[in-house]
Amino acid sequence: MNRRIYILFAALVSMLMAGCLDYEQQVTLRHDGSGNMVIKYWMKVQDTAAIATIDQISFFNKDSLKKSFASKFIKIKSITAFPDTTTSTYHVEINFDFTHIDSLNKTRPFLESNFSFQDGATNQKIFSQFIPPAASGMAIDATQFHVSFVYRFAGEVITHNATAYDEKTKSYIWKYSLADLGKGKTISVTYRPFKLNETPQWIFYLSGSVFLIVIVFLFRKRKN
Repeated sequence: MNRRIYILFAALVSMLMAGCLDYEQQVTLRHDGSGNMVIKYWMKVQDTAAIATIDQISFFNKDSLKKSFASKFIKIKSITAFPDTTTSTYHVEINFDFTHIDSLNKTRPFLESNFSFQDGATNQKIFSQFIPPAASGMAIDATQFHVSFVYRFAGEVITHNATAYDEKTKSYIWKYSLADLGKGKTISVTYRPFKLNETPQWIFYLSGSVFLIVIVFLFRKRKN
């Protein structure tokens, strides 16, 4: 999201918090540039009495969030905002589909994200997103404010600048603290999208493994 959410978080931590701030953006990007995004953010509140009033702030209010994300390019699936009194935290989750990742540049929450989804070399796509710098000068510990961007691509990734990769979920991850962001970071990925009738190799491997297990099982059963 754009810098406003970072500034809000920084202001809130100065007034209310002694712990962490976390923001996570999970994206599944399809071959045609459409996809799904799930945004999660939460904060730890020092003053538990303040939890009851946080939902009056626009970034933690369901109605305000619904208006902010309202766009012909976005189909909201769900918005939840809730306190967890057992951990003294407040959580928000926004789940929506988008028609094309570039179109999010025209929406209020992503005015500074500069999404780009362009043709590269033959049968390749080049994707990028700008992560704007956060607010500075606030009375917060910059190492306790984290942002994470998790992307799954429907294709074979050729180059990327991710800070981590999750083999289990096939996800590319960019994770930064407030101190890491500096003047901003740019997510960059070049990949070859799977064709509509193309099956990823891991499906063949999985099918082969299942077939082998069945053969071994039948052989042992017949032998017994």
